[in-house]
Amino acid sequence: MATKTPLQAKSQLEVKSILVSQPKPEHSPYYKLEEKYGIKIDWRPFIHVEPVPEKEFRKTKIKPDEFTAIIFTSRNSIDHFFGLCEEMRIKMPSSTKYFCLSEAIANYLQKFIVYRKRKVFVGKRLINDLEPYFKKHKSEKFLLPTSNLGSKPVQNFLSSMKIDYQEAMMYRTVSSDLSDLASITYDVLIFFSPLGIQSLYENFPDFKQNKTRIAVFGKSTSKAVLDKGLTINIHAPSKEAPSMSMALENYIKEVNGED
Repeated sequence: MATKTPLQAKSQLEVKSILVSQPKPEHSPYYKLEEKYGIKIDWRPFIHVEPVPEKEFRKTKIKPDEFTAIIFTSRNSIDHFFGLCEEMRIKMPSSTKYFCLSEAIANYLQKFIVYRKRKVFVGKRLINDLEPYFKKHKSEKFLLPTSNLGSKPVQNFLSSMKIDYQEAMMYRTVSSDLSDLASITYDVLIFFSPLGIQSLYENFPDFKQNKTRIAVFGKSTSKAVLDKGLTINIHAPSKEAPSMSMALENYIKEVNGED
């Protein structure tokens, strides 16, 4: 009988416990996997968003109400923009124009303003979708709320169009405190971004993979895992498994001997 290499042996271990490095959603296909295969799936965000304190933001000398148009790239950018405005006691003029990357972002904006279509311009998903609106309103003075990670594709597009804009860091994506997980092990860890890997090593600098399987979503996450010398056991998206839940189920079927 052929002897299995350590990697082959590790890949054939049953999966009984999984940690997903994201907040727990209300609905998820993972819940069906738990029930179907009798496994335990825990949820824990490895990263979270923090606002830039008002005192720190004031040092930038940026005054939101001095801009005639705001570009929103996410719900977070909306939350933290209006959060800072409230702390600074700034009320945006009713004439302000808002440029949103998607309909979902534009709909979320209704929580903070009286929504009028003539002042809100909506893209399908990408900044390029808004090009006709930028051309029509090129004389506006734009503010782009961002996180510490920036928004390079948006900035590059605005610069290429010679748009008058100012970037304003209003929130940060940072590693969460995972110290309570120090003595807990899981059969599978699931990551969806390089930041999750960064958080893992910031919390546990001496992390060793050992028998833990690593599941990753996307090329940039895969690169972050491989750069740390870790082994990727489950990967998505692929032709066979366009979603992580499908890739996970295929793997569980294989190693747990389930049909």
